[in-house]
Amino acid sequence: MNHLHDPDDLPAAEVVARPRRKGIYILPNLFTLAALFGGFYAVVMAMNGRFDLAAIGVFCAMVLDSLDGRVARMTNTQSTFGEQMDSLSDMVSFGAAPALIVYEWALQGLGKLGWIAAFVYCAGAALRLARFNTNIAVVDKRFFQGLPSPAAAAMVTGLIWVMDDLGFKDVALNEPWLKWTAFGLTLYAGLTMVTNAPFYSFKDVSFRRSVPFIVIVAIALSFAVISYHPPLVLFAVFLAYGFSGYAVYFIKKAKGKPVSVIAVSTDEPDEKGLHQ
Repeated sequence: MNHLHDPDDLPAAEVVARPRRKGIYILPNLFTLAALFGGFYAVVMAMNGRFDLAAIGVFCAMVLDSLDGRVARMTNTQSTFGEQMDSLSDMVSFGAAPALIVYEWALQGLGKLGWIAAFVYCAGAALRLARFNTNIAVVDKRFFQGLPSPAAAAMVTGLIWVMDDLGFKDVALNEPWLKWTAFGLTLYAGLTMVTNAPFYSFKDVSFRRSVPFIVIVAIALSFAVISYHPPLVLFAVFLAYGFSGYAVYFIKKAKGKPVSVIAVSTDEPDEKGLHQ
């Protein structure tokens, strides 16, 4: 006759530990969800003709997106779920949303060329995010490989914000020069996201180290300048950043330095020459 044993009576070696249930960290994912809401809000505002609020929604999503990773690292709450959630949020807020907003604002007035440009931007954002996730282990941390999608979104929606603030309305029906300007900038942003141009990532900037007093003064002055005319100043900053990668590329090329941000291709050695 077999006897049933209580688990407390079994030796410690025979007790099988139950696997811990995997949970989801709330704090960093709250920032990610808020960034996702910013992108969704931007699309809804564009559908209602409020392009100024649509641009503000994208810029708010940028701020929140920059915080979720830092919060996760500071609180030691990084997770694979959070990484995947962040990528999906970025695709909505900085890929699909800017493409739809600029199409509603100006590109629909160009017919097929308009939606083709919007699709090139959207596809560029998707390809860039996929490449970022697969190359994260071999890319120089100081630089992004290609224009980061938040900066590309800031360029496209920044133009919309500035022009709307200057009083340009119904751009899709009027202002041919502005439609073509939006067309060119959208194509530029979309294609630059999938180039190998190195864009400074600012990841080597540490907020835990002491800095000279003049740095705090410069930060205060930058806030003052931005508050003077946020649409124009922010658009100018991200437009300059959007061209900085090519400047770094040609400066490195002229000095004979390596221009690739790929350190070593360990999984696919045959591709090493493609990133030079």
